[in-house]
Parts: sequence; C-alpha cells; structure tokens
Amino acid sequence: MSDLFNEEIISQATHTKWAGKTVHFARETDSTNLWGKRAWREEGAGHGELFVAEYQSAGRGRFTRRWSAPPDSAITMSILICPEFSPQKAPMLTLVMGLSVAQAVAELGLEVGIKWPNDVVVSRKKICGILTEMTMKQDKIGCAVIGVGINVNMESFPEEMADKATSLYLESGHPFDRAQVVGLVMKHFEENYEKFVQTEDLSGLKPDYEKMLANLNQPVRVLDQNDPYEGIARGINAGGELLVERADGTVEEVNSGEVSVRGLYSYV
Repeated sequence: MSDLFNEEIISQATHTKWAGKTVHFARETDSTNLWGKRAWREEGAGHGELFVAEYQSAGRGRFTRRWSAPPDSAITMSILICPEFSPQKAPMLTLVMGLSVAQAVAELGLEVGIKWPNDVVVSRKKICGILTEMTMKQDKIGCAVIGVGINVNMESFPEEMADKATSLYLESGHPFDRAQVVGLVMKHFEENYEKFVQTEDLSGLKPDYEKMLANLNQPVRVLDQNDPYEGIARGINAGGELLVERADGTVEEVNSGEVSVRGLYSYV
C-alpha cells in the first residue's frame, strides 16, 4: 500500500506561510526530534522547518516509551519551533499540536477526539502520539521540536496493541495520501500556533480543544502515584491542565507532566 512520499511531494501538499514550508526528508533516521535539534544546533535550521522520516530507529514517546512503525505506513515528523515565550509555556505546544492533528483528521472525514492531553483517538483508540522537547540557550528556549507519529495506512497491529491503537486506514477502509495528511496538519498547526502566541496560553484555543475532548464530562481515573482518585473531566484551563471534579464538588487542576488520566471503563 505504498504511496509516493518524499521531500518534493510533501512540499507540494503543504500550503502554509511558514509551518512546514521547508521540508527535510530521510528514508531512515534515529528520531525526527533528535534530527531537528541537531539541524538547529549544527546547521542553523530555523523556525517552522519540518523533518520527516520513513523510519525511525530510536523513536520515542511520552515517559520514554519506544515508538516505531512499519515503513510506508505512518507519518513520523517533527517541526522545529524557535519561540520567544518562556520555557514554562512549552508543554502547551503538545496540546496545540494535538488539536491540529485532530482537526486535520476531522477534515479527512473521520469522527475524531482527543484523549487529554494530546492522544488523538478514533473509535476510542489511539492514532497519534506527540512528544515535545526543548533545547535551552541560557535561561531561554533555544528551540523546541514537536514530534508527531500518526498511524495512517497500517493494516494491523500487534495483539498487545490492537485494543488501544488503530489507523486511518482501519477506521475508513481506504488508504490515505500521507503527504496530504502532513499538509493538513501543518495548515491547522500554523493557525493554532499563531493564536497561541498571541496570548501565550490556550485561552484562544480552549473552545476548539474542548469540542474535540473525548474525556469532556466523562468519568476519569487520575493515576497519581500518591493519591489516585476518580472524578468527572470538565475541560481544560488556559494552561492546558485538565479540570477534574471530585465527588465532593472540588475541582482539581491536573498537570500532564505529573500524572496520567484514563477513562474509567476504557483507555479513553
């Protein structure tokens, strides 16, 4: 089910002012996040440059989980960002990208949601993972890279993943042009990032994000090592924290860097 996928074809499918305007493509790299950071450090790569690989030998997910995909089936890419805002704001970029991927998938005609903070889900199964990393320069952000892995044309998953992961192909019954998917994600990311930079928080994106939030008004379990508890997810605040209402009516602000959240009865 191989599709044409290279620097030129991705560039032709990307109609943006700066996000993904410059595309770098490799058949194989260690990880697109590491590649993007090296290019910034050693070659002067700049804001909005996109690094796409057909295969990652050392792809990583949140909490240092390994991530890999069969060749010719997924999108593995990282966008390089050189922001002016403070390092404390950088974790919100993951939510900005999660929203952007979800909007791109919706534009392709699938019912899609976000499992807070940034897992994009179709049929309550994950199709996308996102990992944001930054490099400091003195006390400022030198660069940030937002890595995105999207399950596009996978026809199957290992047994241990089949109940939690899916692909655009499995959900729709037909393959997708991966370059088109990249272009749509870049379009939405550019729009969302520009809104984010205006306020340096998620206040401008909150309505769009909550519209996509699969956990909204759903029972969730907060997997806090010291104090796990259950409650109802009530949306996010401007900082991207999940608002969880406990049984006694108090509302906790849950930080994604500290805990995981699961649906009470399933992954979502």
